[in-house]
Amino acid sequence: MNKPKDILTTGEVARMCKVAPRTVSKWIDSGQLRGYRIPGSRDRRVPLQQLVRFMRAHGLPIDDLDTGETRVLLLDRDSDLCELIQNALTSTGRFRVQAAASAFEAGALAEEFQPDVLVADADVPGVEGRTLTRFLAGHPELSGTHLIVTSSSLTPADEQMFLQQGFHHTIAKPFDIRQLIEAIESTLGVLV
Repeated sequence: MNKPKDILTTGEVARMCKVAPRTVSKWIDSGQLRGYRIPGSRDRRVPLQQLVRFMRAHGLPIDDLDTGETRVLLLDRDSDLCELIQNALTSTGRFRVQAAASAFEAGALAEEFQPDVLVADADVPGVEGRTLTRFLAGHPELSGTHLIVTSSSLTPADEQMFLQQGFHHTIAKPFDIRQLIEAIESTLGVLV
């Protein structure tokens, strides 16, 4: 498991508090949340201990505090496959996983769960590259979500199309868990 960070970005704080990054910036600027602005930049940072104090003072649950776990949302109609992937990823202690069987369900879950990575089966009705990337772009709290597409019928042309549409990685089905973990790590730029 990754070690929790001592200093957080406004995006990370927003994800933990389930608000937009702009809200976190307002909290800092108004003095409600102790943080600081990086010299010569508009970027702000928040010490973890200050975030914990703020969350407790405002009755926000600290369950979602940065545990070092990567949040993964699976979008696939195959519930058995989702359960298998969910159990395998969760058992590593490095991932928290939710699953959805439809694009609509995934959209609702994404807003609540705010995944780091969305792994979507291209064969699910409603899963289209441009639609997913537009949905994420339209929700600032999901702007950091990375997209991985899976499919049992991926051609090299399909892979190229998904990458051009904003997906970060493609995986052909069937795949093993190690391949998925490597794709997640590669997508997030994590080397474990």
